[in-house]
Amino acid sequence: MKETKIRSIDGTEKDIPVLKEAGRIIRAGGLVVFPTETVYGIGANGLDADACRSIYTAKGRPSDNPLILTVPGKEEAKAAASYVPALAEKLMDIFWPGPLTLVLPRKAVVPDAATGGLDTVALRCPAHAGCRAFLRAAAVPVAGPSANLSGRPSPTTAAEAARDMGGRVDMILDGGACDVGVESTIVEVLEDEVVILRPGAVTEEMLAAVTPRVTVDKTLITGTGVPKAPGMKYRHYAPNAPMQVFVGRTEAVAAAIERETLRLRKDGGRVGYLVSTETANLLRTVDAPTFVWGRHGDKKELARNLYTGLLFFDTAPADYILAEGVAAGDIGTAVMNRMKKAAAGAVVDV
Repeated sequence: MKETKIRSIDGTEKDIPVLKEAGRIIRAGGLVVFPTETVYGIGANGLDADACRSIYTAKGRPSDNPLILTVPGKEEAKAAASYVPALAEKLMDIFWPGPLTLVLPRKAVVPDAATGGLDTVALRCPAHAGCRAFLRAAAVPVAGPSANLSGRPSPTTAAEAARDMGGRVDMILDGGACDVGVESTIVEVLEDEVVILRPGAVTEEMLAAVTPRVTVDKTLITGTGVPKAPGMKYRHYAPNAPMQVFVGRTEAVAAAIERETLRLRKDGGRVGYLVSTETANLLRTVDAPTFVWGRHGDKKELARNLYTGLLFFDTAPADYILAEGVAAGDIGTAVMNRMKKAAAGAVVDV
């Protein structure tokens, strides 16, 4: 087990010694957990194959699941990509820094260990200012998947990251709670087309407004084949207890949850709820640990609180989680993508 240092950063000059130390750790082949606007990442030198492999070891992550390289700006991204189409340049100008990851042809300097053996590399410039300061201090592209054990919910606070990564990494940078709450949108960029590999806060609608053509990769839909990007193939985001998700009007969701609660309790099961404020107010069942994750229909609030809600049931006494989903569209598509994977596909429209 490593000795894990936890250091706060607040965007002031006090951060400089901490960020310099974090940068040295990265360049020496170590691991640093760092904040972004989406979720916390576990970082290693993205040009060092051994360092990248240490991420897979720390997370228990399958080695064919590609890593994202985080960079502080467009020029640093070009140092890792062998070809940047004009459309990719346009997307960088519009959406960077921000929650958009671009999959582009890689340069030979990027090792197979960072790409899952693919000939492409996933690149992102986060919007979190403290994160970009850390990336400048590292002075190399930083491979940065979410800072959780493979398959678990992603952390949106340093404390959540420490639960899984404490003793596995050299340092955790605490930059506060994440604003977005779900991982970045990942797109493959072709000459005149953008292919969505993973939905996120940069939505299909936003991309369609600035690109000639937007499609969705079939692997995102079927979950089969070789993953081109993180989160496409394997079970992800799952809490300790099995979960079922209900999507619909609050009255219908509350009724479905109560029916399922009665069925599960007949078999002696302990039930927990992940629901909106409005649905929680309609539930008549008592003695169920409940995480209220936002207002019904407020997709941004629900996205921000999703993983904290899933992690709540690590300690709450629940054998089953009954959850309320959201309507697709905008960031709701990303939320339901994560919930479907967390629930192993157990999503019901009511």
